[in-house]
Amino acid sequence: MNILVINAGSSSLKYQLIDMAANTLIAKGVCERIGIDGRLTASTADGRRLEREVRMSSHTEAFLQVKLALMEGECKVLNSLREIGAVGHRVVHGGTLFRESVLIDENVIAGIESLHNLAPLHNPANIQGIRACIGVFGSEVPEVAVFDTAFHATMPRESYMFALPYEYYEKYGVRRYGFHGTSHRFVSSRCAELIGKPLADFKLITCHLGNGSSITAIKDGKVLDTSMGLTPLDGFMMGTRCGAVDPSAVLYLMEKEGWTPKQAADVMNKESGYLGISGVSSDDRDLKAAVESGNERAALARNMLRYQVRKVIGSYAAAMDGVDAIVFTGGIGENTIDLRQNICENLTYLGIVIDLEENAELRGGAEGEITTPESRVRVFIIPTNEELLIARDTLAVAREL
Repeated sequence: MNILVINAGSSSLKYQLIDMAANTLIAKGVCERIGIDGRLTASTADGRRLEREVRMSSHTEAFLQVKLALMEGECKVLNSLREIGAVGHRVVHGGTLFRESVLIDENVIAGIESLHNLAPLHNPANIQGIRACIGVFGSEVPEVAVFDTAFHATMPRESYMFALPYEYYEKYGVRRYGFHGTSHRFVSSRCAELIGKPLADFKLITCHLGNGSSITAIKDGKVLDTSMGLTPLDGFMMGTRCGAVDPSAVLYLMEKEGWTPKQAADVMNKESGYLGISGVSSDDRDLKAAVESGNERAALARNMLRYQVRKVIGSYAAAMDGVDAIVFTGGIGENTIDLRQNICENLTYLGIVIDLEENAELRGGAEGEITTPESRVRVFIIPTNEELLIARDTLAVAREL
């Protein structure tokens, strides 16, 4: 069965068509600047590629462009839409309503819409993508929602509760939810395969490090804790997000600068992190080049991230009473050799012994272990594949119909 995986943003729509019989990518692409002017970029597994400017005033028009790219022209891979067995949609926030992937119907759509206030930048866009897809592909094609928050639904109350008055949890659902769940679930499952043990038989810390970053502690096969909270802003510093800061610092700045809540949110989400500290960029590659040119603020930003990642790993090792394996994934985690070396060389109390040659070799999509045989904790580089996991969940739900 071929599965179409959709990741809809407010002005973008990414897609991948995956052959589930072979677990291989057939085609992928992205529609950008929806509602502005529009650009489609598409490619196929056999190397064909197209780029074109095309006006897309809505997600429905974007899906029509996806349909055309898949069925006509230089990137054609389908003769009929009936060759798509089901569609899987990434949905960012499932709250407490959705603890697993589900077949989409009007009740599910209403449930996702009821969570808009918890993910105002993401869930409305996800719904736009779902409705547009149904409009283009028809109701006869099964559509499945796969939630970023679902993997973290096993967290115990002492992990997900905030020490605010309990009434706000009851009234508004203010608690830790966690994100990047599809990535953490994919790499944790793959790590279990590499180790040769069920996930329930070892303690694991997965580090998804990219422009958005989170770390998850997995014990007895279940998520014990994760660094992102009510929103993806919590945790440690990221590309443009500040991560956890003293709440009073934000209140103080709101008073001093006269910020509205929206302005404060924009500063914390869009102007902080790597970008805010370095003044250079939100991209680690740019910061590394700036460091080599003597930029001290860029060096500070990179050192802050390393320190904060080590601190979270250490706290999760304490929370689980030990750790057996650590995984690095995401754009930074998979490719930044010096960051991984710095983190591992400062976790010697856990018994980690890094293999410098292996660490230097594993990048650009490579998978493997970067610790030596005498290391008490094994450390792996595992490229994430959230789209494949969404496709697997979609296939499993579709087969139950």
